[in-house]
Amino acid sequence: MRTVNVGLIGAGRIGKLHAEHLAFRIPQANLVTVTDIYVEAAQKCAADFNIPNASHDHRVVMDDPNIDAVVICSSTNTHAQMIEEAAAAGKHIFCEKPIDFDLARIDKALQSVDDAGVKLMVGFNRRFDPNFKRVRDLVAEGAVGTPHILKITSRDPGPPPIEYVKVSGGIFLDMTIHDFDMARYLVGSEVEEVYVAGGVMVDPAIGAAGDIDTAVITLRFANDVIGVIDNSRKAVYGYDQRAEVFGSAGVVSADNNYPNTVTIGDAQRIHRDLPLNFFMERYTESYIAEMREFIACVLEDRVPPVTGVDARIPVVIGTAARQSYEQHRPVKLSEVA
Repeated sequence: MRTVNVGLIGAGRIGKLHAEHLAFRIPQANLVTVTDIYVEAAQKCAADFNIPNASHDHRVVMDDPNIDAVVICSSTNTHAQMIEEAAAAGKHIFCEKPIDFDLARIDKALQSVDDAGVKLMVGFNRRFDPNFKRVRDLVAEGAVGTPHILKITSRDPGPPPIEYVKVSGGIFLDMTIHDFDMARYLVGSEVEEVYVAGGVMVDPAIGAAGDIDTAVITLRFANDVIGVIDNSRKAVYGYDQRAEVFGSAGVVSADNNYPNTVTIGDAQRIHRDLPLNFFMERYTESYIAEMREFIACVLEDRVPPVTGVDARIPVVIGTAARQSYEQHRPVKLSEVA
């Protein structure tokens, strides 16, 4: 069996998740090296998942001629640099979102990928969730006729630490960015205009950090579909991830995932357990599926299903969304891109 030798950069929460999948769940991948600026994190990851090499220096991955592909899970401010270095080293690249908050930096990184002729796939893993993929496939098959309205609900069970909020790029480039990608994916058309109403309703410290924690975003698509995304940093009942496409011939929707299908009935009510609590639990299978697809694209010389362009567009939408919120007006993407 042919395999891909992989180097992992970044052994934090998402890095460890990918390490486990690459090491134990994707036979075509051979994870040979893990690096992290905190060497203890790299060493623990290596010990946990039987990875032969661990280092504090990412150049160990870039300089190893036996490594075919790089999985970038380092901090966001390093993504563009890592992409450029990996491309220069002739290695295929999987990078967590976003590539960068700055469009010029993204364009420079994408140009380096094009110049090197390597593959780049970006981690919008929700495309690989079976619920959302089924919605997308049904819409593409015409099951709802001509799409009219898209609705996405995306609410976290609790806000991230304030120190993270300060470097996250803001709610639109950290949280809603997934929903912007999902909107394009489900509708099959490009967003042309964004209008945002938002505020600080969860934690005043988020506002003090220059961000918001609650938003409703209206999207207008090139194919005339109207989209609505609602976000909150705190849903007390758990991780709320739903989507619906309504059209001329019907509607298709995806509900939350639950730890079981049991319902409990008593004299007062019928109830069930809360939804799966956060993205690590909710999207486990989609993380495995996206990494399996990346490895297959390398082995089969295929274009990855989530390209650099797919990664750039949600940043454009997120930038327009921020402008809309600050300026209290609809913003066309053409004003940003």
